[in-house]
Amino acid sequence: MELFCLEKDAIMRAQKDPNIFCDERVLQSLLTVEDRYVPQGPYFKCVQKEIQPFMRRMVATWMLEVCEEEKCEEDVFPLAMNYLDRFLAAVPTRKCYLQLLGAVCLFLASKLKACQPLSARKLCMYTDNSITSQQLLEWELVVLSKLKWNLAAITPLDFIEHILHKLPFPEDRMMLIRKHTQTFIALCATDHSFTMYPPSMIATGCVGAAVCGLQPDQSNQNLWGDNLTELLAKITHTEVLSFTSAERISISAARDTNSSSAYTDCLKSCQEQIEQLLTNSLKENQQQQEGRASNKGTQSQNLSCTPTDVRDVNL
Repeated sequence: MELFCLEKDAIMRAQKDPNIFCDERVLQSLLTVEDRYVPQGPYFKCVQKEIQPFMRRMVATWMLEVCEEEKCEEDVFPLAMNYLDRFLAAVPTRKCYLQLLGAVCLFLASKLKACQPLSARKLCMYTDNSITSQQLLEWELVVLSKLKWNLAAITPLDFIEHILHKLPFPEDRMMLIRKHTQTFIALCATDHSFTMYPPSMIATGCVGAAVCGLQPDQSNQNLWGDNLTELLAKITHTEVLSFTSAERISISAARDTNSSSAYTDCLKSCQEQIEQLLTNSLKENQQQQEGRASNKGTQSQNLSCTPTDVRDVNL
């Protein structure tokens, strides 16, 4: 009898454990500790002097493109952005080191979440070798020390299955909602205005945006609109809200009043912001595609390895 290797290139996922998604204590534990991994203030105003929001967005877009090019697990990018935001909230950083920081955060997140972590050589290649492997390894220790080696951060993706498990949709429709939600979460991670939102609220808002973006079934018509928002708010709402930053958009009102309606309003505002971000992103992508089509072949040289060139940040 011959032995054959039956391993495939596709990533094999474990089946869902009902003991995790049916036990309310797991979701409650996530809600309890999620605030520990959220920047507690607007670091562009308080900490960073050189780095601006548009620079963060350029680097975030580059990081997302690297993850897409390497077919990384969907967990890698949001976790890497969590590392980047927590580092920037604690350490003043020169703009010439921002792409290096992004590469290090991808390096660490892929080690924690990816079946095949990104290599230092590939990450250097994606920066057009503007950084070296030695710099990457040195900064890895710097980031780890500033994050106090606390890498098991809570991200919006950790809440998706808990939320979807409580929605009355068929499995085939749930797969589509899940895919859209993951896309929206990645999009939110590229925008700095979501950095101080609790991961549970981003996840819930993305699920709501994904559901509302799909054509409703007549059988589930009663779930749409305000009814859906109220249902989603009940899933992730706790008796004592753990939102500590007064800077978070209208979430402090929900904390002070401990009101279900206030929390629902916060969630509705978050969902509307996500939908607006998606609209703006689609417009920008269309404009970029039209611009690339008109300039095709005129700038074939001096291009970076991914469509987003962040070298202009250093200027």
